[in-house]
Amino acid sequence: MRGLLIALLSLGLLPASAADLVIERPQATRTLHSAELLADPRTVTLEVADDVSYKRPMRYRAIPLAVLLEGLKPGDQLQAVALDGFAAELDAAPLLNERGSRAWLAIEDPAQPWPPLGQGKPSAGPFYLVWTDPKASRIVPEQWPFQLSRLRYLAPLAQRFPALLPAADADAEVREGFAQFRKNCLACHRLNGAGDAEFGPDLNQPFNPTEYFAGDFLRRYIRDPQSLRRWPQAKMPAFGEGILSEPELSQLIAYLRHMASRKR
Repeated sequence: MRGLLIALLSLGLLPASAADLVIERPQATRTLHSAELLADPRTVTLEVADDVSYKRPMRYRAIPLAVLLEGLKPGDQLQAVALDGFAAELDAAPLLNERGSRAWLAIEDPAQPWPPLGQGKPSAGPFYLVWTDPKASRIVPEQWPFQLSRLRYLAPLAQRFPALLPAADADAEVREGFAQFRKNCLACHRLNGAGDAEFGPDLNQPFNPTEYFAGDFLRRYIRDPQSLRRWPQAKMPAFGEGILSEPELSQLIAYLRHMASRKR
């Protein structure tokens, strides 16, 4: 396959907009070319009934993500880095599923580009992590990173960013809230300067949102950001109850309130 790719490149038969996906592993770094992936016999035409980013049914050429993640174990940690600085922290276990919720790497064909995500916006390409049957494992929008450029094998989050951790004696609601923050917020936001995202503001420095949202306004803002702050370039999505249940939202807010007293 690699030899064919080199031959096509030398003959000038690959489109100039073809792209690379870098997979960083502890032992080595691997680079996958979009033309190579599109030609892989394991790549199929995939129907996604309710695409999170396009908000409609979509059809992709896609390969099961698990076949690209050599050596990854269910307890491992992976980070999906996008071109715009979005950095999704992903548990390996759902990515390795062969039944229920299944992760796929959708590959944009330069000869048949995907539509833009909105007026004046690019497409979700060149690579996009999509899911079939996402409800089976309660896959949230932050687990659908688009414009992917890099997948990184990483040490556990607690080792990399101890400044995110609640106090050792924090109650169960706060500890569960940290899990919700990691799943739903960390792809866009840092906290105490900790995290890899370069997309949204830090949620504890200089102020925590629990310090300036009075009453139930923080809850309302998370549920529907544009209901409180409306502007055309807003990027924060709404977190409905299908994504974040009422108990989970309460846990998240409890974690944020707890971390307001743990500024670094």
